Amino acid sequence: MKAHILQHVPFEGPGHIGDWLAARGADIGSTRFWEAPVLPDPAAVDVLVVMGGPMSVNDEAEFPWLVAEKRFIAEVVARGRPVLGICLGAQLIASAHGARVHRNADKEIGWFEVAASGAEHDAEEAPPCFPFPAQATVLHWHGETFELPAGARLLASSAACRNQAFQLGARTIGLQFHLEMTESSLRAIVDNCRGELVPARWIQDEATILGRAGAHFAATHALMDGLLEWLTRD
Repeated sequence: MKAHILQHVPFEGPGHIGDWLAARGADIGSTRFWEAPVLPDPAAVDVLVVMGGPMSVNDEAEFPWLVAEKRFIAEVVARGRPVLGICLGAQLIASAHGARVHRNADKEIGWFEVAASGAEHDAEEAPPCFPFPAQATVLHWHGETFELPAGARLLASSAACRNQAFQLGARTIGLQFHLEMTESSLRAIVDNCRGELVPARWIQDEATILGRAGAHFAATHALMDGLLEWLTRD
C-alpha cells in the first residue's frame, strides 16, 4: 500500500492515522506544503490522506499551491482510490469538486457530539455508505464549513455545524472533525492555535479540551480504525 499524506503545517500531522498505516506496512510518502509543494504522480497513490491546517481553501492568492493541490485531489478521487480528508482536508475535497467553502455561523472548538445522518439507508443503487455511529463525541477545531459536493451524501452533523462528514462515491470521505488526534498532536494544535480559544458558545477552554481528551481517545481511534479499514477494503 502506497499512502500519501498532504500536510499543510508542521503541527497538524497524521497522528493516529500514521500509526494505522505503519502497522499495516504501508509505504508512506508526504507532501509538506510549508517546505516544498511537490506532489507525486496521482497514479502512484493507493491511499490519500489530506490533513488540516489554519488556512482557508479560498486563500489561493496567499498559498498558490492550493490550486495544484485541489487538482491533484480531484485526480486521485477520479481514479477511485481511497481518499480521506480531515478538517481543512474535507474542505479541500469539497472545493476540488465545485462546492463552496465559507465561514460557519459559529467557530466550533472542543469535544462536542456529532450524530449520524442516516445516509446508510440511501437508495439501493448508491454505493454503500460508511456506517457512521448514531452518536460520537469528537474533537472539533474549525471556523469554516463546506457545502456538499454534487452527488455526496451527508454522514454526520453537529448542533453547531450541519455538514460534519460526507461520502463522495464509494471511496472518498471528508470529516470536518479530528479522529486522528493523539496526546502529542492535540498538545501541538493547542500550543499553536490557543489564540482562537476565546469564550463562545461552541469553544471550550484549553483546560477542558486537554482534560477531556483521555476519556475520548480510545473511542475516536477505534472509529478512525474502522473508517480506514472500510475505505481500504477489497
